[in-house]
Amino acid sequence: MTSHAPVIDTAHIPAPLAPIIEALAAAAVELDAVIGRGPLGQSLGAQVGENTDGDTQKALDVQADEMFAARMRQTDVRWYASEEQDSAQEMTPQGAYAVAIDPLDGSSNIDVNVSIGTIFSILDARDDAEATFLRPASEQLAGGYVIYGPHCALVVTFGDGVLMFVLDREKGVFVLAETALRIPDEAREFAINASNRRHWKDPVRAYVDACLAGADGPRGCDFNMRWVGSLVAEAHRILSRGGVFLYPGDARQGYARGRLRMVYECAPIAFVAEQAGGLATDGQASLMAQQADGLHARSPLVFGSAEEVREVARLHAEIAAR
Repeated sequence: MTSHAPVIDTAHIPAPLAPIIEALAAAAVELDAVIGRGPLGQSLGAQVGENTDGDTQKALDVQADEMFAARMRQTDVRWYASEEQDSAQEMTPQGAYAVAIDPLDGSSNIDVNVSIGTIFSILDARDDAEATFLRPASEQLAGGYVIYGPHCALVVTFGDGVLMFVLDREKGVFVLAETALRIPDEAREFAINASNRRHWKDPVRAYVDACLAGADGPRGCDFNMRWVGSLVAEAHRILSRGGVFLYPGDARQGYARGRLRMVYECAPIAFVAEQAGGLATDGQASLMAQQADGLHARSPLVFGSAEEVREVARLHAEIAAR
């Protein structure tokens, strides 16, 4: 860090990782200020290109990536892998750590003033970049996200529960607000893009149909449906009041493994969800035991309140056994 002013309360952060979290927090403070200016600043939602998988890049996607990369160069990070870059970058050759990051999740919502975020994962560095990142999600040292909304919060786990820091925007400092975030065990909300129903596999359709049947159906209670289109916003809602998020693979070309990336999105969100008392799977098996076979490889993702995640897995097993 080049700044001497603290940007986050580090009392509950493991000392070796504190400089990296401070760097992430410093970039997040800068990014929150840019987002907060909205249309008073530059055209943040303007399309400027495509990333490695052909997804549209917005101006703020690129700017956010540059902000976080610049901060990581000032730390003990050897490898920096970004969703916005084709391959991992080497920062500090002798660095002990690696950071995988989605610098701006939910960028399609930039211009409509919906919460967007940053998702990150920290691992110990190996000599080879791909070997560093292509490993079981359970080997993460830290995982978390920043949400830029009515308030800005940094949520992180180091494998011993989930912490939440809230940005005091007047002081430019993240203050510890929660030391043990927990996902409620039971909740009656589910989040899925219902416009894709005709493409879903039978277990996903069966789960959603049962929820929609409400009190008259097999679940015996009414459910509400949510869909923001921003993974961080969905995750923050689930941590706050429970529920389940589903982004399954489906029958569309290119969607057999869904659209979320294991390294940058699924693994860190799964880590947070499980440390908060929830579960995270690919619909059937735990995500924490899985690893990507490429930096931008995708995975189905189901996470949230344990009861609902188990119900999705039960339907997969039941229908497969028929």
